[in-house]
Amino acid sequence: MGDVRGTYRVQVQPAFDLRAAAGLADYLSDLGATQLYSAPLLQSAPGSLHGYDVVDHSRVNTDLGGADGLRALVEALRAKELGLVVDIVPNHAGVAVPEANPAWWDVLKHGRESDHARWFDIDWDRGPLLIPVLGSDADVSALTVEDGELRYYEHRYPVAPGTEGGSPQDVHDRQHYRLVDWRRGDAEITYRRFFAITDLAGLRVEDPTVFNATHGEILRWYAEGGLDGIRVDHPDGLRDPGEYLQRLRIGAPDAWLVVEKIAEPGEALPEWPIDGLTGYDALGEVGALFVDPAGEDAFTALDTEVTGVETDYPGLLYASKKDVATGMLRAELRRLARLAAGASAAEPVVPEVEAALAELLAVFPVYRSYLPFGVDHLSQALAAAREKRPDLGPALDALEPRLADPDDELAIRFQQTSGAVMAKGAEDTAFYRWTRFVALNEVGGDPTKFGGSVSEWHAAARARQDIWPRGMTTLSTHDTKRSEDVRARLAVLSEIPDEWAAAVRRWRDVVPVSDGAIAHLLYQSVVATWPIDASRLKAAMQKSAREARTVTSWNDQNEEFEAALDAAVDAALASSDVTAFAQRITPYGWVNALGQKLVQLTMPGIPDTYQGTELWDNSLVDPDNRRPVDFDARRKLLARLDDGWLPPVDAEGAAKLLVTSRALRLRRDRPELFGSYTPVGVSGSAAEHAVAYDRGGAITVATRLPVGLERRGGWGDTVLALPDGDWKDALTGATYSAGADGPVGLVDILFRYPVALLTRA
Repeated sequence: MGDVRGTYRVQVQPAFDLRAAAGLADYLSDLGATQLYSAPLLQSAPGSLHGYDVVDHSRVNTDLGGADGLRALVEALRAKELGLVVDIVPNHAGVAVPEANPAWWDVLKHGRESDHARWFDIDWDRGPLLIPVLGSDADVSALTVEDGELRYYEHRYPVAPGTEGGSPQDVHDRQHYRLVDWRRGDAEITYRRFFAITDLAGLRVEDPTVFNATHGEILRWYAEGGLDGIRVDHPDGLRDPGEYLQRLRIGAPDAWLVVEKIAEPGEALPEWPIDGLTGYDALGEVGALFVDPAGEDAFTALDTEVTGVETDYPGLLYASKKDVATGMLRAELRRLARLAAGASAAEPVVPEVEAALAELLAVFPVYRSYLPFGVDHLSQALAAAREKRPDLGPALDALEPRLADPDDELAIRFQQTSGAVMAKGAEDTAFYRWTRFVALNEVGGDPTKFGGSVSEWHAAARARQDIWPRGMTTLSTHDTKRSEDVRARLAVLSEIPDEWAAAVRRWRDVVPVSDGAIAHLLYQSVVATWPIDASRLKAAMQKSAREARTVTSWNDQNEEFEAALDAAVDAALASSDVTAFAQRITPYGWVNALGQKLVQLTMPGIPDTYQGTELWDNSLVDPDNRRPVDFDARRKLLARLDDGWLPPVDAEGAAKLLVTSRALRLRRDRPELFGSYTPVGVSGSAAEHAVAYDRGGAITVATRLPVGLERRGGWGDTVLALPDGDWKDALTGATYSAGADGPVGLVDILFRYPVALLTRA
């Protein structure tokens, strides 16, 4: 197994399959990565572009090239001394196309007597399995029986033995499932799902039989030496994440194991047998370093002016989570309420119990607890719920001992549900409703934390070195709402809040949007992504507005508003004023982007580079961030860099490729330089505009708040307290001597680039 020192994430998909990924081996080796980190590779639903809807865990996705394609990839990587890290999805399976999922098909055909009934988290006591797929309940009249199957247009469903004969409707009524109006899913679904997605059914991997069946192929790759690491998707949906991770660790004892657990700022986690998380916490810490806290009050005032409301974010988050718990996750809430009341499926839910559970889900301070670990979070939620709803006191008192009991089925399912409520309520609702400064509205982040200081950064980095020295760090993922370079340009706005406010006031007339929060999102998005194709920005804005669900939504689309929003995008992109503003802030955004990239690549943890982000990348929310990458252009630029070219910091982005490749190569080739963390002193009139630290022989220096630095007139007398001796910059090749002549001026170290990576000469 290879040592993981730097990964490169590739969105393998039918249009860029395993053999295409194999063709990247030489490039990734030259870049400095040690592993290719792939999207899920098991058989997914037909036509899937992401792979998170696995339908058959026993084989490699044939749409990606199957077993032969995986073998070609592993061989190509090994030939370049590279390894493989794979994303896996233990929480759920794809069921949108039943005939593609053998286990689900068998459950539909045989019901709870199926050999696979134990695979899925189904509430069988509530009667037939509900499949919310019909345009309306009246559409049962459109059912047909063909080739021994029940058909609804292109949808196919099995027929249980002995239930044939009669009209299609008669056949339907004799099945172990019922096809119902798709709108009934949120309130009536009878199986656990991934968030509110009925096409993804929850798996019971706590059952050893199910674990072995769904992980056997992955663990075989590991046992055969083809897999160095595993990234676990959404462990919070599992019944017992700790027990699951113990079992996975036993199956892959030496694998680099990271989990997509979203931790709230400052949240402690159980002592799981993992190497760390997948980097959203690191993303937030790095981003804060490049946002000016001094801009917060002005942005708050502008947001109030644009929206007409002084937003109380904690109140907005509470309302958003309550909306999710009682709306799109109503079925899960009702299941909890029935468990709490000991009610049968036929009995009505007790309103006070349901209301108390909804209140607790809305005020729960983190994604979930892992009882008995995290019981303090439950206590905090109970206290907050009692304060908000004193009338629910008796119901909350009755719930408390059961929700605190790790073995109580109610407590177990509450933990699974609270994570889904937080994810949908915060990431996919509140983050789209409060658009004060959207650089902060990222998974695992806190929109109320407006920037941070260098001392806060150092404290966080030292803690990371102590706790998660091998956890993943990242700036962009397949799930980030804005790419790292978009956020870097947005950070510039925090330094010029008055100038930004004046621009927004001008654009409100030229680029009108009836909803103030969405308007402010559009203005920030266009200047942060410019130049961008209108179709890409329109798609991202439409998704954002539908997720917010204030004017339009996925289930109830406001065509008039969405047409007006499209027109606003066109108007914004056609505005010379918008273009001029974007052009003005872009160079400062490049400075921030280079700074945060070098920091992320050299900070404690294992750095991941998301596909394409070694050059400038102005991606928005998926699927925009899964667009094809021009690897040929990157190869050519890297070859020029290796011939000695020192590129300018310009629109081509080669300077970012220089930073990425040199940092990754140093981490790969000299890991001994990255074993500790010590701040390096900066002093002088512009000291606040630099961050510097020593990782054990490799010293990172990065510029922050570049607009303010320019206003000061540059670095002036600001110096870096380098340890005595000669130092060489891995980016430029320049050398510096520290010692008898005193500290080295930043004006000298950062003469060409706003960053430096120094090692002993």
